[in-house]
Amino acid sequence: MSRGIKTAFVLGAGLGTRLRPLTDERPKPLVPIFNKPLITFAFDHLIAAGVTRFVVNTHHRPVAYSRWLGGTNGQTEYRGCPVFFRHEPVLLETGGGIKNASDLIGDEPFLVYNGDVLADFPLQSLIASHQRSGRIATLALRASGGERRIQCDPATGRITDMRGLIGGRSEPAFLFTGVSVFSPEIFKHIPAGDVVSIIPVLVDLMRLGMPVGGEVINEGVWFDIGNIPSYMDVHRMLSEGGHSFSYLPGGWLQPIQRGARIHHGAMISGCSAVAAGADVGEGADLKNVIVWPDAKVEARVSLRDAVVTPKGVSQCHCASSSVGA
Repeated sequence: MSRGIKTAFVLGAGLGTRLRPLTDERPKPLVPIFNKPLITFAFDHLIAAGVTRFVVNTHHRPVAYSRWLGGTNGQTEYRGCPVFFRHEPVLLETGGGIKNASDLIGDEPFLVYNGDVLADFPLQSLIASHQRSGRIATLALRASGGERRIQCDPATGRITDMRGLIGGRSEPAFLFTGVSVFSPEIFKHIPAGDVVSIIPVLVDLMRLGMPVGGEVINEGVWFDIGNIPSYMDVHRMLSEGGHSFSYLPGGWLQPIQRGARIHHGAMISGCSAVAAGADVGEGADLKNVIVWPDAKVEARVSLRDAVVTPKGVSQCHCASSSVGA
Protein backbone atom coordinates (compact mmCIF):
# COMPACT_ATOMS: atom_id res chain seq x y z
CA MET A 1 0.00 0.00 0.00
CA SER A 2 1.35 3.44 -0.92
CA ARG A 3 2.20 5.85 1.85
CA GLY A 4 -0.03 8.90 2.04
CA ILE A 5 1.15 12.46 1.45
CA LYS A 6 0.56 14.70 4.45
CA THR A 7 1.69 18.16 3.28
CA ALA A 8 0.35 20.38 0.52
CA PHE A 9 1.69 23.67 -0.78
CA VAL A 10 -1.31 25.73 -1.87
CA LEU A 11 -0.57 28.68 -4.10
CA GLY A 12 -2.23 31.77 -2.70
CA ALA A 13 0.01 34.58 -3.97
CA GLY A 14 -1.41 35.24 -7.44
CA LEU A 15 -2.72 38.66 -8.43
CA GLY A 16 -5.92 37.43 -10.11
CA THR A 17 -5.70 40.13 -12.78
CA ARG A 18 -8.34 38.56 -15.04
CA LEU A 19 -10.88 38.67 -12.21
CA ARG A 20 -10.45 42.37 -11.44
CA PRO A 21 -11.99 44.40 -9.92
CA LEU A 22 -13.14 41.56 -7.64
CA THR A 23 -9.53 40.84 -6.69
CA ASP A 24 -8.56 44.44 -5.97
CA GLU A 25 -9.31 44.03 -2.27
CA ARG A 26 -8.85 40.30 -1.72
CA PRO A 27 -6.66 37.61 -3.35
CA LYS A 28 -8.34 35.44 -5.96
CA PRO A 29 -8.13 32.29 -3.75
CA LEU A 30 -10.38 34.09 -1.25
CA VAL A 31 -13.22 35.02 -3.61
CA PRO A 32 -16.38 33.33 -2.29
CA ILE A 33 -18.24 30.55 -4.08
CA PHE A 34 -21.68 30.56 -2.49
CA ASN A 35 -20.12 32.31 0.49
CA LYS A 36 -17.28 29.77 0.86
CA PRO A 37 -13.72 31.02 0.14
CA LEU A 38 -12.35 29.40 -3.01
CA ILE A 39 -9.13 28.18 -1.34
CA THR A 40 -11.11 26.18 1.21
CA PHE A 41 -12.39 23.94 -1.59
CA ALA A 42 -8.74 23.07 -2.26
CA PHE A 43 -8.20 22.39 1.45
CA ASP A 44 -11.25 20.13 1.62
CA HIS A 45 -10.22 18.26 -1.55
CA LEU A 46 -6.75 17.68 -0.14
CA ILE A 47 -7.98 16.63 3.31
CA ALA A 48 -10.15 14.00 1.62
CA ALA A 49 -6.94 12.69 -0.01
CA GLY A 50 -5.15 12.40 3.35
CA VAL A 51 -3.37 15.77 3.66
CA THR A 52 -3.08 16.99 7.24
CA ARG A 53 -1.04 20.21 6.96
CA PHE A 54 -0.91 23.14 4.54
CA VAL A 55 1.62 25.75 3.49
CA VAL A 56 0.20 28.78 1.66
CA ASN A 57 2.24 31.52 0.00
CA THR A 58 0.87 35.06 0.01
CA HIS A 59 1.63 38.31 -1.79
CA HIS A 60 -1.37 40.43 -2.79
CA ARG A 61 -3.45 41.61 0.20
CA PRO A 62 -1.89 39.08 2.60
CA VAL A 63 -3.83 40.32 5.64
CA ALA A 64 -7.03 39.17 3.93
CA TYR A 65 -6.07 35.56 4.68
CA SER A 66 -6.11 36.23 8.40
CA ARG A 67 -9.39 38.08 8.11
CA TRP A 68 -11.23 35.34 6.22
CA LEU A 69 -9.45 32.23 7.51
CA GLY A 70 -8.47 33.43 10.98
CA GLY A 71 -5.15 33.03 12.74
CA THR A 72 -2.19 35.22 13.62
CA ASN A 73 1.62 35.12 13.51
CA GLY A 74 1.78 33.50 10.10
CA GLN A 75 -0.44 30.53 10.74
CA THR A 76 -3.99 29.37 11.31
CA GLU A 77 -5.96 26.13 11.43
CA TYR A 78 -8.54 24.67 9.06
CA ARG A 79 -10.65 21.69 10.13
CA GLY A 80 -7.99 20.75 12.66
CA CYS A 81 -5.13 20.96 10.15
CA PRO A 82 -2.39 23.57 10.64
CA VAL A 83 -2.00 26.16 7.89
CA PHE A 84 1.34 27.98 7.64
CA PHE A 85 1.68 31.18 5.61
CA ARG A 86 4.84 32.31 3.85
CA HIS A 87 4.71 35.88 2.54
CA GLU A 88 6.46 36.91 -0.67
CA PRO A 89 7.15 40.68 -0.78
CA VAL A 90 8.22 40.07 -4.39
CA LEU A 91 6.01 37.62 -6.25
CA LEU A 92 8.24 34.59 -6.90
CA GLU A 93 5.94 32.55 -9.21
CA THR A 94 5.38 28.83 -8.68
CA GLY A 95 8.96 27.57 -8.68
CA GLY A 96 10.30 30.40 -6.58
CA GLY A 97 7.37 30.07 -4.18
CA ILE A 98 8.05 26.37 -3.66
CA LYS A 99 11.73 27.03 -2.97
CA ASN A 100 10.93 29.92 -0.63
CA ALA A 101 8.68 27.70 1.48
CA SER A 102 10.93 24.62 1.48
CA ASP A 103 11.62 24.81 5.21
CA LEU A 104 7.89 24.75 5.93
CA ILE A 105 7.12 22.05 3.38
CA GLY A 106 9.73 19.65 4.77
CA ASP A 107 11.65 16.70 3.36
CA GLU A 108 8.80 14.40 2.28
CA PRO A 109 6.89 14.27 -1.03
CA PHE A 110 4.25 17.00 -1.17
CA LEU A 111 1.25 18.05 -3.22
CA VAL A 112 1.07 21.41 -4.97
CA TYR A 113 -2.40 22.84 -5.61
CA ASN A 114 -3.26 26.15 -7.26
CA GLY A 115 -5.37 28.05 -4.75
CA ASP A 116 -7.57 29.51 -7.49
CA VAL A 117 -8.57 26.11 -8.94
CA LEU A 118 -12.01 24.69 -8.24
CA ALA A 119 -11.84 20.94 -8.82
CA ASP A 120 -13.29 17.63 -7.78
CA PHE A 121 -11.42 14.67 -9.21
CA PRO A 122 -9.72 11.69 -7.55
CA LEU A 123 -6.27 12.54 -6.25
CA GLN A 124 -5.35 9.03 -5.09
CA SER A 125 -4.29 7.87 -8.56
CA LEU A 126 -2.00 10.90 -8.91
CA ILE A 127 -0.36 10.19 -5.55
CA ALA A 128 0.00 6.48 -6.28
CA SER A 129 1.47 7.14 -9.73
CA HIS A 130 4.10 9.44 -8.27
CA GLN A 131 5.07 7.10 -5.47
CA ARG A 132 5.18 4.10 -7.78
CA SER A 133 7.36 5.81 -10.40
CA GLY A 134 9.99 7.49 -8.25
CA ARG A 135 9.80 10.61 -10.46
CA ILE A 136 10.77 14.05 -9.29
CA ALA A 137 7.36 15.39 -10.31
CA THR A 138 3.98 14.06 -11.46
CA LEU A 139 1.35 16.42 -12.86
CA ALA A 140 -2.41 15.84 -12.88
CA LEU A 141 -3.57 16.20 -16.50
CA ARG A 142 -6.91 16.22 -18.30
CA ALA A 143 -7.74 15.54 -21.94
CA SER A 144 -10.18 18.47 -22.20
CA GLY A 145 -11.47 21.53 -20.43
CA GLY A 146 -8.98 24.23 -21.36
CA GLU A 147 -5.70 24.98 -23.07
CA ARG A 148 -3.72 21.77 -23.67
CA ARG A 149 0.00 22.53 -23.64
CA ILE A 150 1.54 19.52 -21.89
CA GLN A 151 2.55 16.62 -24.13
CA CYS A 152 2.59 13.23 -22.48
CA ASP A 153 2.92 9.61 -23.56
CA PRO A 154 -0.12 7.91 -21.97
CA ALA A 155 1.52 4.48 -22.30
CA THR A 156 4.47 5.40 -20.09
CA GLY A 157 3.11 8.40 -18.20
CA ARG A 158 6.19 10.38 -19.19
CA ILE A 159 5.85 14.06 -20.11
CA THR A 160 7.82 14.87 -23.25
CA ASP A 161 7.21 18.60 -23.68
CA MET A 162 5.71 21.61 -21.93
CA ARG A 163 4.47 24.67 -23.77
CA GLY A 164 6.51 23.72 -26.83
CA LEU A 165 9.78 24.53 -25.04
CA ILE A 166 11.40 21.31 -26.26
CA GLY A 167 9.63 20.94 -29.60
CA GLY A 168 9.43 18.18 -32.18
CA ARG A 169 7.14 15.93 -30.15
CA SER A 170 4.15 13.99 -31.47
CA GLU A 171 2.56 12.80 -28.23
CA PRO A 172 -0.99 14.01 -27.45
CA ALA A 173 -1.38 17.27 -25.55
CA PHE A 174 -3.20 17.60 -22.24
CA LEU A 175 -4.41 20.30 -19.90
CA PHE A 176 -2.40 20.86 -16.72
CA THR A 177 -4.88 21.12 -13.84
CA GLY A 178 -2.63 23.05 -11.48
CA VAL A 179 -2.38 20.02 -9.17
CA SER A 180 0.84 18.01 -8.90
CA VAL A 181 3.07 15.95 -6.64
CA PHE A 182 6.77 16.69 -6.09
CA SER A 183 9.59 14.85 -4.43
CA PRO A 184 11.67 17.01 -2.08
CA GLU A 185 14.62 16.64 -4.46
CA ILE A 186 12.99 19.42 -6.50
CA PHE A 187 14.29 21.97 -3.98
CA LYS A 188 17.86 21.36 -5.14
CA HIS A 189 16.98 22.40 -8.69
CA ILE A 190 15.29 25.74 -7.97
CA PRO A 191 17.66 28.67 -7.35
CA ALA A 192 17.02 30.45 -4.05
CA GLY A 193 15.44 33.88 -4.29
CA ASP A 194 14.74 33.68 -8.03
CA VAL A 195 11.47 34.65 -9.65
CA VAL A 196 10.84 31.49 -11.65
CA SER A 197 7.93 29.40 -12.89
CA ILE A 198 8.12 25.67 -12.19
CA ILE A 199 7.69 24.89 -15.91
CA PRO A 200 11.19 25.90 -17.10
CA VAL A 201 12.66 24.13 -14.07
CA LEU A 202 10.94 20.90 -15.09
CA VAL A 203 11.88 21.36 -18.75
CA ASP A 204 15.54 21.72 -17.78
CA LEU A 205 15.31 18.51 -15.77
CA MET A 206 13.67 16.72 -18.69
CA ARG A 207 16.53 17.80 -20.95
CA LEU A 208 18.90 16.24 -18.45
CA GLY A 209 17.00 12.96 -18.71
CA MET A 210 15.19 13.16 -15.37
CA PRO A 211 11.67 11.74 -15.74
CA VAL A 212 8.76 14.09 -15.22
CA GLY A 213 5.41 12.35 -15.31
CA GLY A 214 1.77 12.99 -15.93
CA GLU A 215 -1.31 11.20 -14.66
CA VAL A 216 -4.34 11.69 -16.89
CA ILE A 217 -7.46 12.06 -14.74
CA ASN A 218 -10.59 12.70 -16.75
CA GLU A 219 -13.06 11.80 -14.00
CA GLY A 220 -14.78 14.47 -11.98
CA VAL A 221 -14.74 18.16 -12.78
CA TRP A 222 -12.27 21.02 -13.08
CA PHE A 223 -13.12 24.70 -13.35
CA ASP A 224 -11.05 27.66 -14.40
CA ILE A 225 -12.57 30.70 -12.72
CA GLY A 226 -10.63 33.10 -14.88
CA ASN A 227 -13.02 36.03 -15.18
CA ILE A 228 -16.34 37.36 -13.92
CA PRO A 229 -18.49 35.45 -16.46
CA SER A 230 -16.89 32.13 -15.47
CA TYR A 231 -17.26 33.08 -11.79
CA MET A 232 -20.98 33.57 -12.38
CA ASP A 233 -21.18 30.38 -14.46
CA VAL A 234 -19.92 28.29 -11.54
CA HIS A 235 -22.63 29.73 -9.29
CA ARG A 236 -25.22 29.03 -11.96
CA MET A 237 -24.06 25.45 -12.44
CA LEU A 238 -24.06 24.74 -8.70
CA SER A 239 -27.43 26.36 -8.09
CA GLU A 240 -28.94 24.16 -10.82
CA GLY A 241 -27.52 21.01 -9.24
CA GLY A 242 -24.91 20.52 -11.96
CA HIS A 243 -22.35 19.14 -9.50
CA SER A 244 -22.20 18.03 -5.88
CA PHE A 245 -18.67 18.06 -4.50
CA SER A 246 -17.62 14.61 -3.31
CA TYR A 247 -15.56 16.02 -0.44
CA LEU A 248 -18.21 18.41 0.95
CA PRO A 249 -21.14 17.51 3.20
CA GLY A 250 -24.66 17.75 1.91
CA GLY A 251 -26.24 21.09 2.62
CA TRP A 252 -23.00 23.07 2.41
CA LEU A 253 -24.46 25.32 -0.27
CA GLN A 254 -26.37 28.09 1.51
CA PRO A 255 -27.38 30.84 -0.94
CA ILE A 256 -28.34 33.21 1.86
CA GLN A 257 -25.87 32.98 4.69
CA ARG A 258 -26.86 33.37 8.30
CA GLY A 259 -26.09 36.94 9.29
CA ALA A 260 -27.18 38.46 5.96
CA ARG A 261 -29.67 41.30 6.34
CA ILE A 262 -32.55 40.94 3.90
CA HIS A 263 -35.08 43.75 4.26
CA HIS A 264 -38.82 43.58 3.68
CA GLY A 265 -39.96 43.01 0.13
CA ALA A 266 -36.55 42.13 -1.29
CA MET A 267 -36.68 39.53 -4.07
CA ILE A 268 -33.68 37.19 -4.53
CA SER A 269 -33.72 34.59 -7.30
CA GLY A 270 -31.65 32.61 -9.80
CA CYS A 271 -28.11 31.72 -8.75
CA SER A 272 -27.89 34.62 -6.31
CA ALA A 273 -25.89 34.39 -3.10
CA VAL A 274 -25.89 36.79 -0.15
CA ALA A 275 -23.11 36.61 2.42
CA ALA A 276 -23.15 37.23 6.15
CA GLY A 277 -22.77 40.92 6.86
CA ALA A 278 -24.29 41.94 3.53
CA ASP A 279 -27.31 44.22 3.44
CA VAL A 280 -30.07 43.96 0.82
CA GLY A 281 -32.39 46.92 0.99
CA GLU A 282 -36.18 47.00 1.09
CA GLY A 283 -37.81 46.08 -2.21
CA ALA A 284 -34.54 45.29 -3.98
CA ASP A 285 -34.84 42.83 -6.86
CA LEU A 286 -31.81 40.58 -7.43
CA LYS A 287 -31.50 37.85 -10.04
CA ASN A 288 -28.18 36.03 -10.51
CA VAL A 289 -26.42 38.46 -8.19
CA ILE A 290 -23.56 37.57 -5.83
CA VAL A 291 -23.45 39.86 -2.80
CA TRP A 292 -20.19 39.71 -0.86
CA PRO A 293 -19.69 40.23 2.88
CA ASP A 294 -20.18 43.84 4.03
CA ALA A 295 -21.64 44.84 0.65
CA LYS A 296 -24.82 46.91 0.51
CA VAL A 297 -27.64 46.83 -2.05
CA GLU A 298 -29.76 49.95 -1.85
CA ALA A 299 -33.54 49.82 -1.45
CA ARG A 300 -35.60 49.19 -4.59
CA VAL A 301 -32.55 48.59 -6.78
CA SER A 302 -32.97 46.04 -9.57
CA LEU A 303 -29.86 44.07 -10.52
CA ARG A 304 -29.25 41.23 -12.96
CA ASP A 305 -26.06 39.15 -13.51
CA ALA A 306 -23.77 41.12 -11.22
CA VAL A 307 -21.37 40.88 -8.30
CA VAL A 308 -21.75 43.38 -5.47
CA THR A 309 -18.73 44.01 -3.25
CA PRO A 310 -18.16 46.72 -0.62
CA LYS A 311 -16.46 48.71 -3.40
CA GLY A 312 -19.35 48.63 -5.86
CA VAL A 313 -21.15 46.64 -8.55
CA SER A 314 -19.40 44.61 -11.28
CA GLN A 315 -21.77 43.79 -14.10
CA CYS A 316 -21.38 40.41 -15.77
CA HIS A 317 -21.76 40.01 -19.52
CA CYS A 318 -22.38 36.27 -19.56
CA ALA A 319 -22.81 35.61 -23.26
CA SER A 320 -20.29 32.77 -23.20
CA SER A 321 -19.00 30.40 -20.57
CA SER A 322 -15.31 29.84 -19.85
CA VAL A 323 -15.89 27.18 -17.24
CA GLY A 324 -13.93 24.01 -17.93
CA ALA A 325 -15.07 20.54 -16.98
